[in-house]
Amino acid sequence: MDPDEDLLTRAAREPDAFEPLVDRHSTALHGYLVRRAPAAADDLLSEVWLQAYAHRSTFDAGRGSARGWLFGVARNVLARHRQAAARAADRPQPPADAAPGDPWHAVDARLDAAAVAPDLRAGLAGLPEAERELLLLVAWEELTPAEAAAAVGIPAGTARSRLHRARARLRDGLSATTRTTLTGDPA
Repeated sequence: MDPDEDLLTRAAREPDAFEPLVDRHSTALHGYLVRRAPAAADDLLSEVWLQAYAHRSTFDAGRGSARGWLFGVARNVLARHRQAAARAADRPQPPADAAPGDPWHAVDARLDAAAVAPDLRAGLAGLPEAERELLLLVAWEELTPAEAAAAVGIPAGTARSRLHRARARLRDGLSATTRTTLTGDPA
């Protein structure tokens, strides 16, 4: 049996047997992570070792080497990191020139929201109740259209149609200034 495989197998019973694996494989795993996510490599390496240690009892020498298993853990950690980054990219981000801890982006966002709030309130008030409720369940409560449909007791297809209509009516009812503020694109 390979010494690493022996260490990993023993680590399930003897936690101290795990430490030599960290010493032996950290450089290679760090290099793997640096090539794929340079800015996050150090943090990801820490997560790799936490996950590997937590799941050390799942290692099966019959399925491959300890080194391969560790790179599999690294690959999974990297995949979760990329998924989280993709989700974060869907949320509004502060401008690139904003300093960390700079409160002005938040102040700007609140001022923009305050400026468009009356227009949005009027647009929402003008929607039929059924459309407004669906739109708010999706936008504020973060339900999927299918979940919102279940919440109001209608078929999912009907909910999607109503949501489409509600968004179109709301968009059409907003002033050009508000649409530009909300989307960043001229109307």
